[in-house]
Amino acid sequence: MINLQTVYSHSPKIVARDTGDEYVLVPVTNNIADMKSVYTLNSTGSFIWDHINGSRTVKDIVDATEEKFDVDNKQALDDVLSFLNDMKEYLIIIE
Repeated sequence: MINLQTVYSHSPKIVARDTGDEYVLVPVTNNIADMKSVYTLNSTGSFIWDHINGSRTVKDIVDATEEKFDVDNKQALDDVLSFLNDMKEYLIIIE
């Protein structure tokens, strides 16, 4: 379970590229990109990704998501937690 006071950072094993409308995340091992495991983020995922910076808490990200997308707190919380759980599972973010 994710604590709202937890602070996450991007994994150093991930290279992110902003393509304008979305982010493409590529795992890198030994300086070699794993093109079979590329992740594409939609606008919500891209927004959350931008807010994972090693200083913002999960609560900060939820609050920013709520404001940006004009959704209620429960919807923002569900979206952020779902995203973070997926990113943790694939080791794309770290505490």
